[in-house]
Amino acid sequence: MSADRPFVLAIAGLDPSGGAGILADIKTFEQHKVTGFAISTANTIQTENQFHEIQWTDLSFIMRSIETFLLNYKISVVKIGIVSSLYDLDRIVSTIKLLSPSTKIVWDPVLKSTTKFEFMEVQNHLSLNKILSKIDLITPNHHEAEILFPDFISKENQFSTNILLKGGHNEKALGTDRLFLKDEVFELLPSNQKCFEKHGSGCVFSSAIASNLALNQTIKEACKNAKIYIENYLSSTSTLIGYHYV
Repeated sequence: MSADRPFVLAIAGLDPSGGAGILADIKTFEQHKVTGFAISTANTIQTENQFHEIQWTDLSFIMRSIETFLLNYKISVVKIGIVSSLYDLDRIVSTIKLLSPSTKIVWDPVLKSTTKFEFMEVQNHLSLNKILSKIDLITPNHHEAEILFPDFISKENQFSTNILLKGGHNEKALGTDRLFLKDEVFELLPSNQKCFEKHGSGCVFSSAIASNLALNQTIKEACKNAKIYIENYLSSTSTLIGYHYV
């Protein structure tokens, strides 16, 4: 294990197609030359174009795994994907901050599958805001942002974390991502590169950001460089699964 590579931990579901979840996270980590670890929050039965079933991992098992990694490695960044509830997310985030306060946390809030299977229901927004105050960056798409932040209209970030609003589902400005920091809004415009829809592109994008943060880039730099990576990934094939050698 290379001593000069930072450690990044993915806590997310296992997608056997490899397009999303911890398999996609690990592929992305490796391309960024960071050492990637992974803890599975769920096993799924799915292909790149159809979701069938999910089996959640017991929370106590997840927590013991997290504690083991944090007590044995200096984890620079944790990237979180699907979790079954806000309660589980709170336990995960709070434990990370308790055992390793300097570890940065990126949450990619996967709330529904493309076939509309609901992973997490968000009802208590007060609890959500308390959780977000412990997270460094979240990366929702427009549909997820509407669920998490029903009043997310302002041009200023009035929430308790940094937000990268992904533009893949924004019909008014397709491909334009918006980074909401405390005091500014920064737009990440798409290039002229021909891109194709990909299964799990949100996972790859957030994992690239997490990798860049582990390499001591600022949030703005990490998102900007991850934008280049995800566009290369999206343009790598015309199918729903892309290549990570880009």
